[in-house]
Amino acid sequence: MGELLTLFLSTVLIDNIILSHFLGMCPFMGVSKNRSSALGMGFAVLFVIVGASIFTFGLYHLVLVNFGLEYLELITFILVIACFVQFTELFLKKFSPALYKSLGIFLPLITTNCAVLYVALDNITNNYSFVETLVNSVGVSVGFMLVLYIFSTIRERLDVSKPLKSFVGNPLALITAGLMALAFSGLAGLI
Repeated sequence: MGELLTLFLSTVLIDNIILSHFLGMCPFMGVSKNRSSALGMGFAVLFVIVGASIFTFGLYHLVLVNFGLEYLELITFILVIACFVQFTELFLKKFSPALYKSLGIFLPLITTNCAVLYVALDNITNNYSFVETLVNSVGVSVGFMLVLYIFSTIRERLDVSKPLKSFVGNPLALITAGLMALAFSGLAGLI
C-alpha cells in the first residue's frame, strides 16, 4: 500500500507530466485561460488516460503478448486513445454543450496529446501490474488537472493585471509555467 501511495504522490507532485516532462503543453497553454474550461479539460483527460490505460493494459497483455505482436503496441495504443477521445467528445457534445464549445479544438487534440500515449507506454515499459497501472494513470491525470487548474487561476489574475505590453499573453504565461516548474521541482525531496 505504501508503494502505491508513493507512486501516486510522485506522479501528482514530483514527476508531474506537464512540469517535469513538458508533455501536454497544447491544452496546458490553450485551455488554461479560465478555471471552468481547465477543470473540464482536466476531467476529459482523466477519463481518457485512465480508460485508455485500462484497455491498453489488457490489449497488450492478453492479445499482443500472447500472439507475439508486441511491436504493434504503438499503433494499437493510438487507436485505443482515438476511440476514447471520440467517445468523450460525443458525450460532452450531448450532455454538456457549453463545456464542449469552451474546449473547442483542444478536445479532439487529446488524441494527439503525447501525455496520454506516454502514460500508456510508460505503464508497459515499467512493467506495472494492473493496480499500479491504475494508480499511475489516476496520479498522472490528477497531476495534470491540478497543474492546469492552478495555472488557470494564475492566468485569470494575470489578465486583470497591467504587465508590460511585450509580456501580455503567452510570454507571461510561459514565464509563469517556468516558475511553477521550479516550485514543483522543490518537492523532489518529498518522497
